[in-house]
Amino acid sequence: MAKKLVIKVTAGAEAPERCSQAFTVAAVAAASGVEVSLWLTGESSWFALPGRAAEFELPHAAPLPDLIDGIVAGGGRITVCTQCAARRDIEEKDLLEGFRIAGAQLFVQEAMADETQALVY
Repeated sequence: MAKKLVIKVTAGAEAPERCSQAFTVAAVAAASGVEVSLWLTGESSWFALPGRAAEFELPHAAPLPDLIDGIVAGGGRITVCTQCAARRDIEEKDLLEGFRIAGAQLFVQEAMADETQALVY
């Protein structure tokens, strides 16, 4: 089994099931002791800002703030894509505590590491 899971979520509120699934898988993996790196791209980038995850609703799904807390509590890291942040005028100072902005080079480095599984939603 992979010791690290890198997940890229490319959808936000416009594709709620796909978005929720990515956060759910990341939270379950983190709770299971898997090292998780969740990358927010496109419209999911907004969830790195205070209060934005609480606005997301999907029936029969765990609330995004709870999933984010689970990822962070499990030692997971959450990253916003550099270009996605720039297109939305999101800066490092705007992010929730513990989140970061990084680019494709780091994503590729993480995804290609030994004993790592990468998923894209």
